[in-house]
Amino acid sequence: MKLYLDPGHGGADPGASGNGLNEKDITLDIALKIRALLENNYENIEVKMSRTSDTTKGLSERTNEANAWGADYYLAVHINAGGGTGYEDYIYSGISDSSATANYQTIIHTEVIKTNQLRDRGKKKANFHVLRESAMPALLSENGFIDNPQDTALLKQFSWRQQAAQGHVNGIAKAFNLKLKPNPPVSGLLYKVIAGSFKSKQNADDRVALLGTKGIESFVHTTVISGETWYRVQAGAYANRENAEKRLTDLKNAGISDAFIVSEK
Repeated sequence: MKLYLDPGHGGADPGASGNGLNEKDITLDIALKIRALLENNYENIEVKMSRTSDTTKGLSERTNEANAWGADYYLAVHINAGGGTGYEDYIYSGISDSSATANYQTIIHTEVIKTNQLRDRGKKKANFHVLRESAMPALLSENGFIDNPQDTALLKQFSWRQQAAQGHVNGIAKAFNLKLKPNPPVSGLLYKVIAGSFKSKQNADDRVALLGTKGIESFVHTTVISGETWYRVQAGAYANRENAEKRLTDLKNAGISDAFIVSEK
């Protein structure tokens, strides 16, 4: 099964913003978690992401890439705004309720709602570009409202973003009858590969640029440790420790001597 995974916005397009967050950062984090959970836990799954770092990419670029790749499913991850609260998802407005796309929506919607602690705003339809122009069944999920204080309190939690990702994964696995690997890693524990941690955002951005010249994708993740803000350059997140160690070795070989692994539940 080939999944095209599209974290909304990115780069020059921050998406919605509110309460100290930008949509592009949250969608990327959730999408990376979805990819890690699928690739580490399930057989016969290929995941191609529209972006794996904070880069700009047009809507047509995304759907053209998914179509050319021959994806079986298109999943766009977004965060809502506009004064509401809760979770909702969308399929293309021109699709019937009896279609495979609608059936997949029902399955995934049900599984996401089980895990995300958000009000259920329902299954919806819209004429969004990524739903209309994708050649395969497609879903766009809206995971809470970035301008709602209660929703944002959840969005800021690593554990909540992991749960939201798990809900999407559970739905995809059920919709497409994915089989678990014989000995999948323990769900819920993620190994993040950090390619440097800096007090200066510019230094972190410079490290991302350097890694890019070496063909290593990464992005800046902000964290607070003992009351101090640090800018971590994340170069991967894995449910399997062995895969994280391989990534760490790649970084060391590329001359990144201050890379390390952190594990989070």
